Amino acid sequence: MPNHITERIQKIRERLGKSDIDTFWVLAEENRYYLSGFRGEDGQFDESAGVLFITADRCVLATDSRFELQAGAEAPDFEVVCYRKSLSDSISEIFADLKTRKVGFEGVRMSVAQHEKIAGRLKEDGLSVQMISTEGWVEELRSIKTEAEIQAIRKALNLAETAFSNILSGIKPGVTEKQLAWALEKAMREAGADGLSFPVIAAAGPNSALPHAIAGNRPIEAGEPILLDWGARLDGYCSDISRTLIRGTPDKKFQTLYAIVREAQQKAIESIRPGIGGREVDQIARNHIARMGYGEYFGHGLGHGVGLRVHEHPRLGPSSDQTLVPGMVATVEPGIYLPQWGGIRIENMVWIREDGPEVLNRLDTAMTCLE
Repeated sequence: MPNHITERIQKIRERLGKSDIDTFWVLAEENRYYLSGFRGEDGQFDESAGVLFITADRCVLATDSRFELQAGAEAPDFEVVCYRKSLSDSISEIFADLKTRKVGFEGVRMSVAQHEKIAGRLKEDGLSVQMISTEGWVEELRSIKTEAEIQAIRKALNLAETAFSNILSGIKPGVTEKQLAWALEKAMREAGADGLSFPVIAAAGPNSALPHAIAGNRPIEAGEPILLDWGARLDGYCSDISRTLIRGTPDKKFQTLYAIVREAQQKAIESIRPGIGGREVDQIARNHIARMGYGEYFGHGLGHGVGLRVHEHPRLGPSSDQTLVPGMVATVEPGIYLPQWGGIRIENMVWIREDGPEVLNRLDTAMTCLE
C-alpha cells in the first residue's frame, strides 16, 4: 500500500483494537477513497460504488461489475469482491468469510431502509452479526491534513480564485445571476477543475440576504451587493471562498457593513491557534458584529473544515465542541444579511499551524468595486 494509506488503515485498526468491534464497514464515498484510493463515485445517497470492510488482518473492497476493474487498479492492496446482484445479497457470505461477529458501520451513511434490509438478510441466512453504529472514525483522521493534502487544497483554491479574477470584467448591469454563476463555473472547468465543490452561489441585491441563495434570472443592478460563493474540486480536494462586490460607487451603508464583516473576519483569524475551541473563535466574530448593532443578522456558524468534502471537521460555530489542532483547515466566513436590502459575506480558508493561522487565499479581502 502507499505509505499514507498504510498509515490510515493502521489508525483504524488501532481504534478497532480499543473497541469490541471486529470489522469496520466504510460506506461514505470520501472515507472509502481516503482509506483505499478507490475513486468510484456514488452518484446519490441511495447508490453506492462500493464499500470497505477492514479487520485486524484483512482489507476488502466490495463493489459491482461497473467498478470491478477500476477498484482493482486504484486499490491494489485491497481484496476486491464483486457482488453480482447487490451488496445485501452477498453480505452474509462476506461476513462469514471475514468471521465477523460485531460490525461497526458508518451511521451517517446508512439509511434505516438499508439497515433493515441487511439485518433481515443476516437473520434469513442464520448469521449472528451485531451491527453497531459508529461516528467520526474516519472524519477525525481526515480533519488533520498532511502537507500533501494542504498543497492539494491550495491548488484547488488557487484555481478557484484565478477563475474569479478572469470573470470580473464580465460582471455588468443586466447580467443575470444564472449567467454569472455559469461564467464562474465555466471558468473553473476551463482552468482544469475536476468539478465544483458545490453549486455556485450568485446572488444580487435583496437575494444576497439569503446566505445560500439559488441563482435565478434576476439581472444585476449597479450599486447593489453581489454575493458570490464558489469552490473548485481538484485531485479530490475542495476549496471554498466567498466575496461580496459592487458595481459602481458603494454607498455609506455598503461601506459600513463591509467594514464590520471584514473586521469580524480579521479578529477571528487572528485568534486562531492550536488549543482554541471552535465555539470561541465563532464568538469573537459574533461579538464584534453584535457590538456594531447587527448581531441578529448573522445567523449561521462562522466556518467549517474543508478537504475531501466542502463541509467537514472542524466546525466553528456556537454549538461547536471541537478544539483546533495543527493540520486542520477551516473557513472563516462571517456575514451580515439584511432582508430587503441584501447581504455581505467574506470567506477565507485558514490552515491551523503550530505557530498560528495561515490564510491560504491569495485574493485580497479589500472591497471590490467594479467600474
